[in-house]
Amino acid sequence: MSNEDEGRLTIGVTRLYEKVPPDRIGVLIGQDGKVKEEIMRRTDTLITIDSTTGSVIIEPASPSTTALNLMKARDIVRAIAYGFSPERAFRLLDEDQVLIIIDLKQYVGDKLNHLQRIKGRIIGEGGKARRVLEEMTGTYISVYKHYVAIIGDFESANIAKNAIELLIEGRRHGTVYRYIERETFLEKRRKMRMLWKEKI
Repeated sequence: MSNEDEGRLTIGVTRLYEKVPPDRIGVLIGQDGKVKEEIMRRTDTLITIDSTTGSVIIEPASPSTTALNLMKARDIVRAIAYGFSPERAFRLLDEDQVLIIIDLKQYVGDKLNHLQRIKGRIIGEGGKARRVLEEMTGTYISVYKHYVAIIGDFESANIAKNAIELLIEGRRHGTVYRYIERETFLEKRRKMRMLWKEKI
């Protein structure tokens, strides 16, 4: 069996299921169904959305649909469900992009005042802190209900995740920004070293 065959799935055998909040269903479908259609076209999948329950079924549209196609479609649906615009969610089509979800309740529990305080630290006044985090890490960050979602390459998304966890722990913004600068520098140096080794 070739590598290409291994990546293929049999129609009807593999289905992925997601749940989308009611206020995000319209964004997922898009005007005249354009967003949903674009996801299906670009991932070679068939997406069924139940507008009443928010249930989403993602399945292969043809025998050539790969497991990666299905997972990318699911990640885009998830990203939109967690507050990203479709334009930002489509970044997940790039092979090296990942989606990371942080559930703030796992850190601060159900107390609403704690959640609001932590969200305020992550977003910052006028969205400044989130904007700085995005610019420094090269990621997209969405704060939606009690979740923080991150889109970026694996290394950058994890640096952003760790930075957000430091903010949740109560570290100063300046301390967190210095952490990002250090980790980003180390990651760039590591990549340069790998490129150098490949050339030898």
